[in-house]
Amino acid sequence: MESSGGSEFDYLFKLLMIGDSGVGKSSLLLSFTSDTFEDLSPTIGVDFKVKHVTIGGKKLKLAIWDTAGQERFRTLTSSYYRGAQGIIMVYDVTRRETFTNLSDIWAKEIDLYSTNQDCIKMLVGNKVDKESERVVTKKEGIDFAREYGCLFIECSAKTRVNVEHCFEELVLKILDTPSLTAEGSTTVKKSNIFNQKPPVSDASTSGCC
Repeated sequence: MESSGGSEFDYLFKLLMIGDSGVGKSSLLLSFTSDTFEDLSPTIGVDFKVKHVTIGGKKLKLAIWDTAGQERFRTLTSSYYRGAQGIIMVYDVTRRETFTNLSDIWAKEIDLYSTNQDCIKMLVGNKVDKESERVVTKKEGIDFAREYGCLFIECSAKTRVNVEHCFEELVLKILDTPSLTAEGSTTVKKSNIFNQKPPVSDASTSGCC
């Protein structure tokens, strides 16, 4: 995978990173976009980074949204699911509750808020550099991914193992999905995803009381 500068690109894809606070979403994103690792403090609300890459012979502009894992930001982040072609669910292999919450919380959020039926989901087990502290087995990750129809990879933001591979595999799958490439094509008129505003109140995002 090569980075390609310039403003000319074939597709603009919106990717969303979700998961509990402290699982390493921001560190993964930083590792991918700037080739460095930092132990970052929790994201407040939503952050995003842009990366130009060439994958599968296509020049792509990736807008990657990094959402806060804390519950108090949930209503804020719900609006950012709209129009995402790819969603990355991250858990920490050394903290079981971050894995359990994928099905208890995050998979339900995707069902509630994702607007793309064909949206590609990727399950990422982070922090494999702490193998001696691992409590979630690779098989559990594979089984979860199979049940929820996700791609699956284990990686380490710290050592950069599989970080690029994670994003590359997700994007290749999006490129393989005609409905998503049509939506991401630069020839299609689309709303500016950088100007999204969070909902005014809870009522505007929930379908019921």
